[in-house]
Amino acid sequence: MEIDGILSALIVGAIIGALGRLVLPGRHRVGLLMTFVVGIVAALLGTSVASVLGVAETSGVDWLELIAQVSLAAAGVSLVAGSKDRPKITSGR
Repeated sequence: MEIDGILSALIVGAIIGALGRLVLPGRHRVGLLMTFVVGIVAALLGTSVASVLGVAETSGVDWLELIAQVSLAAAGVSLVAGSKDRPKITSGR
């Protein structure tokens, strides 16, 4: 992968992560860097899902691919926020 591909993946991932966070209702205790990481992973997974479903290559804007990416980003942000809110279990000794 070339440097411009990596940079565009980072930018698209940041946007997808922000959109995923925006879609979720309420307040989330997830940092900006973690939101970007979740967005990058969701963008890659969403593209894979869209290509498996056969909707990755269309003429014009790939709306179904974008919906898959944002949905996965929202789920990822929700999972990360949920894992941070859980109390830690200690042995009590």
